[in-house]
Amino acid sequence: MPADITLVNLNMLFMRYGEEIERELHVPLGCLYLARAMEDAGLEVDFRDYQTAPYDDPFDLVNFLEFVKDPAPVLGLSCMANLLPFTLHAMRTLKERYPDRVLVLGGVGSKAVEDKILARFPWVDVIARGEGEITGPELVRTLREGGDLAGVAGISYRAADGAIRHNPDRPRLRDLDAIPFPAFHKVDLKRYAGYGMMTSRGCPYPCTFCSVAPVWNLESYSRSPGNIVAEMVHLHRRAGVDLFLFQDEFFVSGKRQVMEFCRELRGTGLRLEWKAFGRVNLVDAEMMRAMAECGCLELRFGIESGSDGVLRRIRKGFTAAQALEIVPQAVEIFPRVDTFFVWGFPFETLEDFNQSLFQMVSFRMMGARILPSLLSLLPQTELYKEYAGKAALEFCPYLFPEFVFTGHEVCRGGDVELPERYRAYFDLILANPDIFSGFFHIDLAGNVLPKLALLRQFGFYPAPEAPPPDPESCGAHSPRIEPQELATRTQRE
Repeated sequence: MPADITLVNLNMLFMRYGEEIERELHVPLGCLYLARAMEDAGLEVDFRDYQTAPYDDPFDLVNFLEFVKDPAPVLGLSCMANLLPFTLHAMRTLKERYPDRVLVLGGVGSKAVEDKILARFPWVDVIARGEGEITGPELVRTLREGGDLAGVAGISYRAADGAIRHNPDRPRLRDLDAIPFPAFHKVDLKRYAGYGMMTSRGCPYPCTFCSVAPVWNLESYSRSPGNIVAEMVHLHRRAGVDLFLFQDEFFVSGKRQVMEFCRELRGTGLRLEWKAFGRVNLVDAEMMRAMAECGCLELRFGIESGSDGVLRRIRKGFTAAQALEIVPQAVEIFPRVDTFFVWGFPFETLEDFNQSLFQMVSFRMMGARILPSLLSLLPQTELYKEYAGKAALEFCPYLFPEFVFTGHEVCRGGDVELPERYRAYFDLILANPDIFSGFFHIDLAGNVLPKLALLRQFGFYPAPEAPPPDPESCGAHSPRIEPQELATRTQRE
């Protein structure tokens, strides 16, 4: 039976360190959830995971066209913000090769810039917004039957008269237990190094720098503990998976939820291991001990800053004192504790930054791993909206926020290098700062570079000519943050 849609995952962990390349395959959850919903709706799905492409250079468009040859009448591509420039170039080559195909852009990469993408890149026909389990099948059926796209909620598109239309948002899915497990049968699970799981969708905390919570409109819904454990058991029995990463930011949504999950997992009799994100204001020692006793190897905290002034400004929802209370307890309970910090806020004084630096050094001495990230001003963040049009966006060709590493650049010590053969991708970024704002900085000379110098002085970033550290994934399906390994212990001694 011919396929109704070719669905392509373009989210990749592909990094260049000098002459070495690191690539790591992670199960493409979003696309597999969508594929399952489409199959359940009676549609035939041709799923292709570009992570698995057998090419030394996946960013060569000749290779890309070979991988996506002879697609279905509807071709959907999913990407995050870091690979949005490549995805737009790839979609142009697809439209040139297959002008009769309908090209749909999905994933979170286009969040908040749908109108601008459709206006500037005419080869993009439709952008799918929000959750796809209902929108996807409805969109494909409407296209297949020649129906009117005006009735499909949750999409933006270019109408026959050339006008750009934005249909109403689709209401959020609240009963996550009702969503079937992803279409794992579409992939060879044993090929993947990372097995992420979705335990919730959305976060209610309005952190102004965060690009994730706005994707879900600050609404959060959780799966039941029994439903989560059932999927873990399914993957363990199907593919021998015994280590899971709960990728969502709000696994620790409350003590009752977490304790019930631990009871459910212990009840299986299986020794499964897992990693999760937590918030210092939502955990206590009893909860953390219960997590560790039933297989949690690693707890990750988004600390962001050691300055109460900055924490208030970014609406983080806790204080530096709370972080200083919880992290030492966590270090004594878990084999590894990760603490994430964001630096480069345009309002962050050097006094604020030094408070963060002091806290980072303190946590490092306790045995926590420190993961600093340069602020990425993605278009959907409240912080970007606040500064848009009021502060100049500056592009630095040797310094990128870690969140938007694309895989094109070459990391050499503490700097990045932009190879000439990928110039078109970076020219696209430079020509469209309002679409690709996450690649830019505010006040490079007065804000970013002085703080980078201090981070290098204290060993949190390598010097420009330093050799790359040994590869070690942070386990998330996003570009890995490398420099911290020079300055932190990966395991408690």
